[in-house]
Amino acid sequence: MLDVTEHNEMTVDEKNKAESKNPSTRAGDPKPRRPGPILLIVLLVIAAVLGIVIYRGIAARTHATAALVHQTNEDAVPTVVVTYPKAGAPAQEIVLPGNTQAFTDTPIYARTNGYLKRWYFDIGARVKAGQLLAEIETPEVDQQLAQARADLATAEANLALAKSTADRWKSLLTSDSVSKQETDEKVGDYNAKKATVDAMQSNVKRLEQLSGFGKVYAPFSGVITARNVDIGTLIDAGANTPGHELFHMAAIRTLRVYVNVPQLYSRAAKPGASANLTLDEFPGRVFHGRLVRNASAIDSSTHTLLVEVDVDNPTGELLPGAYVLVHLKLPTQISSVTIPSNTLLFRSEGLRVAVVRDNRAVMVPIKIGRDYGDTVEVVSGLQPNEAVIVNPADSLLSGTPVHVRRQDSGAAPSE
Repeated sequence: MLDVTEHNEMTVDEKNKAESKNPSTRAGDPKPRRPGPILLIVLLVIAAVLGIVIYRGIAARTHATAALVHQTNEDAVPTVVVTYPKAGAPAQEIVLPGNTQAFTDTPIYARTNGYLKRWYFDIGARVKAGQLLAEIETPEVDQQLAQARADLATAEANLALAKSTADRWKSLLTSDSVSKQETDEKVGDYNAKKATVDAMQSNVKRLEQLSGFGKVYAPFSGVITARNVDIGTLIDAGANTPGHELFHMAAIRTLRVYVNVPQLYSRAAKPGASANLTLDEFPGRVFHGRLVRNASAIDSSTHTLLVEVDVDNPTGELLPGAYVLVHLKLPTQISSVTIPSNTLLFRSEGLRVAVVRDNRAVMVPIKIGRDYGDTVEVVSGLQPNEAVIVNPADSLLSGTPVHVRRQDSGAAPSE
């Protein structure tokens, strides 16, 4: 009985151990559960939210970077102020500055040595041609002249003796009373004495002329503009020393005005064309002149044509050296525009202005006419509807992108 009971207990223990090793075999235990669909949906929602958050963060950062690059590029483009050319009135005449000059202007020097004895006219005096201006006392020249005349008298006496001797020997030769050789010697002596007399006469004439230069006469009719000597001044007219200017004279009945005409208007500078002069000291008055000649060549450095305008000045109202404005009539109308002076660019290749085309700067070569100070006249190379950059940078190049800001005072572009 005891053995059977122990065997049964052992069997029960073995069963319990076996059940403890395999819980699924326990009686009444439920079966293992699998994840439900709700959990899967929650996980998918969480993953989607995380994906959206990450995508939005990356997209925002990318957009910010692109915006920063765009803004940087925009800031790198310079902003320029532009103005528009103003159409100028068709030019009927050209006004150019000039200075009046005396028709004849010359210094007067002494031609002989001595001391100034007296002078007769001072500055501002109007004199006629040939009128005596001053006298020079020439004691040395006078002594030389007296000696030369004495030498001439001696030579003439020797010549007379030689002539009578030659004539006598020629007469004796006809009767063979003297030899041919002796006769030729007497005739040769006569010819030599005659040449000596001629030389002496020339020397006397030279000294007489030098003595005559002691009186200084006006070479032409005009006005005395300077007197540089006074009584007692030593006058030295030596060939090796610079001459001493006694007076300065100017003929002002007709005045010259030299004007540099721009090449563009050179066709208006024809000889015979009329030209009017105006001066500030004569407001409202016009002095009429004429263009008498031009240089017939354009100056390569200034691209201008030098012309001479003569104006009659019978009353002497116009003074030499005065600043005048010369008005030259143009044969045809020349259309032009004006732009501010601060739009000009002086480049090595020539004068340029910067204009804006398709939001880019373009360098345009131009030719200017008259300069008004704050503005200049442009006669070619620029249209009235061009947007011209004001105060362009020296480093500005053609093709550079620019932002345009219109100047408040600029004129509206013409259509």
